[in-house]
Amino acid sequence: MDRETNATSRTYLETFDDGPGGWAADLRRPLPVWDGVAYCHGPWSVDANHAPPGAGYLHLLMYLVTREALVEPAIRAYGENRFIAGNYSTDLTNAKLTVRLRGMMDLTGPLCNNAPYEPRPDVGGAQLLLLVQGHVQGPPETTPNFILTGQPFQITKDWSEQTVHLVPDPAQWTCLGARHDTTYVYGYGDIAEVLRDVNIDLLFVLFPLTIVPLGEVSGLHRQWAMIDYKVDMQHLPRGLVMFDTVKIEYPG
Repeated sequence: MDRETNATSRTYLETFDDGPGGWAADLRRPLPVWDGVAYCHGPWSVDANHAPPGAGYLHLLMYLVTREALVEPAIRAYGENRFIAGNYSTDLTNAKLTVRLRGMMDLTGPLCNNAPYEPRPDVGGAQLLLLVQGHVQGPPETTPNFILTGQPFQITKDWSEQTVHLVPDPAQWTCLGARHDTTYVYGYGDIAEVLRDVNIDLLFVLFPLTIVPLGEVSGLHRQWAMIDYKVDMQHLPRGLVMFDTVKIEYPG
């Protein structure tokens, strides 16, 4: 690790009572915080870094950089990163991550003013999930991204407290891999190795997404969704997720 860490028995707790605390929204955007609650609302960008032959597309709701050297000026301007300032360990093996959240989510639906609105709570199969990202020296040297697909969060109408366990069990995680032209950055690895040092960031994401282009597109996954071609928004989730707290309890 690049920095010394205190005993892992400490607990990281972000209540958002004094701003985002280092958390950012979507692609380096400021995270809206009102009255001690972080608001993640669409429309979100489409992250195509892991398009097939990777595991697929995702929406990035909010994320926390875990290493000082990687905090970009745009994010630093949003305020102090309390995870880094508190010198919390990036070894998250067997840690418990708890969030208090509420929200509502559905598909965008027909883009027509005359069409009746019909909520579709399945949001195309997308789930709210935790993603961990870490650089490993290898061999091979790469940056695996793992999503905790075995333990999804439920987006509830009323406030609910939910806990996931960051166990190094490959059956609980999905490695995202990479699209055809990002294999030099993202690759496959061992979740146990990444959890021992989550040295890039923690992210809350919606995954997987159903990408339907508007019009004919040649080589769908070899191009960049929402950059090289427009995407039919009717198949993407819309809504709001509110985070009141994020807590990490390190194993004793």
